[in-house]
Parts: sequence; structure tokens; C-alpha cells
Amino acid sequence: MRKVITFILAFCLSVSAASAESISKTIRSSKINPSAISVSVRDMKDGKIVYSWHDKSPMTPASTLKLVTLMGSLDSLGSDYEFSTSLYKSVNNDLYLKLGADPFLSSSDLDTLFEAAVSKKIIEPKKIFIDDSIFDSIEWGEGWQWDDELNPLMQKFSAYNIDKNTLNIIVAPKTGLKVPYISIKPYYPINVMNLVLADANSGRNNLAVEKNTIYSPNTICISGTISSQAIVNIPVPNPRVYFKMRLDDVIRKNKIMYLKSYPRKKMPSDKIYLVKEVKHSIDEAILEVLKNSNNFIAETLFKLAGANYTHSMGTTDNSYSMLKEYLNGLNVSSEDIKFVDGSGVSKNNIMTADFMTDFLYKVSSDKNFELLKSNMPIPGEGTLKTRMLYFKDSLKAKTGTLSDTSAIAGYITTRKGKVYAFDIMVKDAKSSMSDKKDIEEQILREIYMN
Repeated sequence: MRKVITFILAFCLSVSAASAESISKTIRSSKINPSAISVSVRDMKDGKIVYSWHDKSPMTPASTLKLVTLMGSLDSLGSDYEFSTSLYKSVNNDLYLKLGADPFLSSSDLDTLFEAAVSKKIIEPKKIFIDDSIFDSIEWGEGWQWDDELNPLMQKFSAYNIDKNTLNIIVAPKTGLKVPYISIKPYYPINVMNLVLADANSGRNNLAVEKNTIYSPNTICISGTISSQAIVNIPVPNPRVYFKMRLDDVIRKNKIMYLKSYPRKKMPSDKIYLVKEVKHSIDEAILEVLKNSNNFIAETLFKLAGANYTHSMGTTDNSYSMLKEYLNGLNVSSEDIKFVDGSGVSKNNIMTADFMTDFLYKVSSDKNFELLKSNMPIPGEGTLKTRMLYFKDSLKAKTGTLSDTSAIAGYITTRKGKVYAFDIMVKDAKSSMSDKKDIEEQILREIYMN
């Protein structure tokens, strides 16, 4: 009997070794330098590592970092958290607009607040103050690149979040003219160099946007061709200016008698009452962060969580303190990692694949774990819309992409029903992005099959 058991154990070990070698062979035979690849695979049943390749090498996690910062944020804020923007009135006939950094706040929401004021006969306020004390004044993460100022996926984030902090520039052909018409709605003071040509016969739009600092730091250049109306999205250069312009619009629309400025002032705690409040659920934020990798919302959530954790102003330092305590509570070591933002946009973020799979294994005991798993994209949706279709419902993963980095982390169920946490990071400036993503899929196929 002992010989039979010994044989079975030897057989299982040889199969496991063969499976691991097949992954290693795939890595060595790829077009990418093997030292640029980091892999960790951990059994979700007992937390043991079943495969590793440079798993303790510091790498850039890109947007896979959102898995960690989102769960820390949810732990601090709570799964029932609501973003809130409120309008209050004091006994001195002053109005206080208390900002909550709501990433879903719109101009129409702002209108709703002041419509309520008019309905309560508040039409001649003495002063309209803005309480923006929820956040500090830093609007970008450490290490974010100056040349991403026009990237529609990299908006600034602040207490003054409104309309997704994005400008819509409309480029439309005009009958009889070769040069199309360009407008910004709603209006924002930015100079636009129009180098676009109308080409009705092309059947498609081909536009490029770049900043032109030669003429003015507040000038963008739009070039290319269009055959039909197009909308170009760029981040709002100054969210506070944009917010106050939309507030001006609302004041005029509701015929409120106010022609003064909007001083910044923390709202008093007494002798004041609520006029109206606008709220949005955190549910949509979770979905946006995981499925669509929304940087703007991820950063806002992370900073809000830091504010809630310290019961003070939202700062990156407060958010890092919050996250460190959260990881300590999970018994996940943070010694070999460095996070400098909440979205993974910065190349200054450092993580190991071993850390990520340890986190993915231990976070399964978190009260919000089901929210994580149910909102992670499967092949065919979100950032996996056209990727990993081979795995169908066997994969739940968060992707990450930077100029020289591709990463993917999550959970995979093998064809034999075993569930593994995995992390794959590829950081290589010489290889193409398609090659990086190809090796990720090859490694996952080996895990799935073997």
C-alpha cells in the first residue's frame, strides 16, 4: 500500500512539474525577453504558490493596481456609500455649496440644487460660498506624464468634479466650406487651431489633437479630415474654472440675483439648514473602475477613502495610510510595494506578482469580495471585450496597459475545476503591445489546460 501511495505522489509531482515547465517553455520561446516577464499563480484552496516566474521582481502594475486600491477604498467608505453635493442656507442669507468630489456630478445636477433654492424663494443670496475642503488642491497623481494632458482617459480630479471633467469639442462639416466648424459646448475659454479639412468622400473621420505651446499654453491644435460630425473629448484644463462657469450658467438660468464671485469657505456647523442634496451610488463607480478601468473615478474614490479614514481632508498621504492599514488587516505584506496613485497610471508604482496573488487569495475573506468578483470583467466585456474569448466564463480579470507595460490579474478556473489567483506583468519597451498581450493569453492557456 505504501508503494502505491508513493507512486501516486511521485506521479502527481511529475505532472505538476511538467505543467510548470510548459509555462516556462512558453515564456522562454516568446518574442519577449524572459526577464521582462513576471508571473505568479496561487491555489485559491490553500493559498500555495503553484507556479512562479520572477514573481518577486519589482514591476509596474498599471491598472491592475485598481484591484487593491478599490478594495481598500470600499473598506473605508462602505459598500453603501453615496457621493453627495449639497446646498445649504445660513441665517444671514448666505448659500453654501458643499462639494463632495462626486465623479458623477453633472451640470444638470447643479441646476437641480439651485432650482430647489428658487422654489424656496431664495433668489437674492447675500453670498454664495463654495466649501471645497473635502480634497487638497493636487489634481494629478505623482509621476503622471505632462504629455497626457490631452488624454481623455486622464482627467484631473478634485473637489470640483463635474461633467466627468471632460470638454466636448464638436467638429462639424459646413455646407460649401472646405474647413469644418469647431465649437465647444458648453463654452470653455480655450484656443483651438483648426487644421481640419472636410472630406465627404472618405466615409470616415481621422482626427488628431495636440497641444501647441508655441503660440500659447492654452492652445490646442486639431488636424486631420472628417466626413461627418465628430466629437473630440479632452480633459478640462482647469476644473475649478470650468465648475464656476457652469455655476454661472445655472445662476443665470434660474434668474437668481447674484453677480458676485464664489469665495471658498468651510461651511459652519450651526445656524444653517439644508436646501437640497444630490446623491449618486457607489455601485456605478465600482463597475466603472473594474470593467472600464476608469482612472478618474478610481482616483476620486481612493482620495475620498483617505478623507473618510482620517476624518479630514482627502490627500494622497491619507489614502496611503488607509491602504496600509487595510493590507495589514488582511495580513498582506506591503514591504516590497510602492503605490503613488490610486489608478495605476503612474510608472512610479511598484508591485510584485507574488504580492498581487497573495492579496487576491486573502481578499476572498473580505466582506466586499463578492462585489469585486461580480464586477470584474469576463471575456467579451469591459477591457476584455475583444480579448481572452477562448476562456469564456472561466476567467475574471483586471487588465493594465501603459506605453511599455501590459498586465493582467484575477481568477481563472481550469478545465478540471481548480481555481487559481494569477498575476502576469510584462514590462518591455522593445516589444509591441500585441506581443505582450499575446504572451499573457498563452500563459493563461497553459494554466487553464494543465
